[in-house]
Amino acid sequence: MSEQVTTNDAFATVGENFGDHLELLSAMSRDFTFSRNIEDSLNKALVRICNYLNAEGGALFLLDEIKNKLICRACFGPVDITGLELDPGHGIVGRSVEEGRGEIVRDVQKDPNFKGAVDKETGFTTRSILCAPMGVKEQRIGAIEVLNKHSDNGLFNTNDLNMLMALSASAGLAITNARMADELVEREKVQRELELAAEIQRYLIPDVPPEDYPVRGLNFPARTVSGDFFDFLTLDDGRICFCLGDVSGKGMAAALTMSKASSLFRSLSKTIPDPGHLLGYINREICETATQGRFVTMLVGLLEPWSGKLRMANAGHEPPLYQDKHGTYRDIPAEAPPVGIAADIVENDIFPVEEIYLDGGNLYIFTDGLTEGYLNNGEELGIDGLKALLDEKKDFPMQQSLEEILSLLNWEGVILRDDLTILAVQDFSASFKEAASEKQKTTTTSKDEIEDVDQDVGADWLVDLHFPSKASMLKLVRQTTLNVAGQCGCSDRIAQDVVIAVDEACQNIIRHAYGGGVGDVILSIRRSNGDIVLKLRDFAPTVDRTKIKPRALDDIRPGGLGTHFINEVMDRVRYLPPPEGETGNILRMMKQIA
Repeated sequence: MSEQVTTNDAFATVGENFGDHLELLSAMSRDFTFSRNIEDSLNKALVRICNYLNAEGGALFLLDEIKNKLICRACFGPVDITGLELDPGHGIVGRSVEEGRGEIVRDVQKDPNFKGAVDKETGFTTRSILCAPMGVKEQRIGAIEVLNKHSDNGLFNTNDLNMLMALSASAGLAITNARMADELVEREKVQRELELAAEIQRYLIPDVPPEDYPVRGLNFPARTVSGDFFDFLTLDDGRICFCLGDVSGKGMAAALTMSKASSLFRSLSKTIPDPGHLLGYINREICETATQGRFVTMLVGLLEPWSGKLRMANAGHEPPLYQDKHGTYRDIPAEAPPVGIAADIVENDIFPVEEIYLDGGNLYIFTDGLTEGYLNNGEELGIDGLKALLDEKKDFPMQQSLEEILSLLNWEGVILRDDLTILAVQDFSASFKEAASEKQKTTTTSKDEIEDVDQDVGADWLVDLHFPSKASMLKLVRQTTLNVAGQCGCSDRIAQDVVIAVDEACQNIIRHAYGGGVGDVILSIRRSNGDIVLKLRDFAPTVDRTKIKPRALDDIRPGGLGTHFINEVMDRVRYLPPPEGETGNILRMMKQIA
């Protein structure tokens, strides 16, 4: 037999113990307010309620919406049932939560909803039960159940039920408030982490370059963190490596993948500048760590600013727009899928490379967020709209042009559907040729050295080998030189001569230029008009080139004949100055192939 009471009925009948009730409520509220451990607060609240009602034991059940179960989260008394799960509507607790009413069961043996399985398992004897639901308004979050009053007959009365209903309503409010506070703290924590991630991403995006720099870009993230990225950097030989990418998906996972891809580009491009090989290495690395099927569309390019020659590899990205000097556009579609799909997606880990000459034109690379963005008139920009805006802003400085175009899509009040990112590559080769012409008029460098420098401008190098100045690297240098000399058509004898010259020059760099310390060395090799041309660059302190002379052969003492051997086996040897404002030394050697 049971009696049922609503929460309103309960509050109407607690007046006689109102002071005690307020004191208990105040203590419970303090527990939930000052403790961030909700489990500890639940246990303290249950202990206070059971002691207040003089009960032998009790349990507090909370509804788990994911499992759709009532789970005992706190327990008091001789038997611990913490973790016990009940189906909604199951037992007296389930019935109380389902109907939103408090119950007093004076004799549990006569209640068909009482399940004695716990009593049988634990040996505890349940005689009577008080049960009251917890919730706020129409939302029910659980129930409190107390067992066996410490009295002669061990039975609860109606006043006890009224008091438990009032206390459970207060406990339900306190639990809801504590949950909301925890959720707020968690949201603030996530927001701080997102802001930190966004700050890190901003450092990955390069600063606005000087006006005479041919590559520049812009990014507006749709959320706190972005899945788009771009980067560019000048290599030691003056070429510029650049990239633009778009990670699939949104949120923190995409941002982490973006950071990895961007970092891989910056670190690997310094030693693997070739776009096809570089994308191959990045693809391998992304495939090893990408999760949830995440992939990256990515375009990598290498620009020779003095010639306007541009080589690029496109891994599934939007076709870039090439605008020639007459204003005509053509797109250049991707020839390979995105990186991160499969490690063996392209043959030999080399992505297809497209080569163009800018020839007074510009190349625009962008993400689909740009062309799928909306103008403030509600129209989607589209590829034709982008071309129209580029034409409209053609007389503006490039940075200003990009900023104004993106601002038309990132207008006040708009909620961006996707990140907005664009990269522009301009042809500044005319200014390089003009500077070279002026230098020929004013320089005091010898005619031979001017010719040497000019012959290297726009050169198509077969290899750029970057290595540290260590003796252990010389085997790799010799083998690479031998292989490339053979590819150029050198006979075995001529190839061996070239290897000797390179080996001697490298030893001079290790011993004399760096003095036994470790520094960077770059070996570049190309074929030019029947000659094999080799260039060794170090970054040690610049030496006086006039003092680099072979020692006389009759000066008999150990060492010192490296320069003599180099001059003997090579047809032409020149020591060139480093680029203006830089330190280092450049040795240029040439050997006729036939």
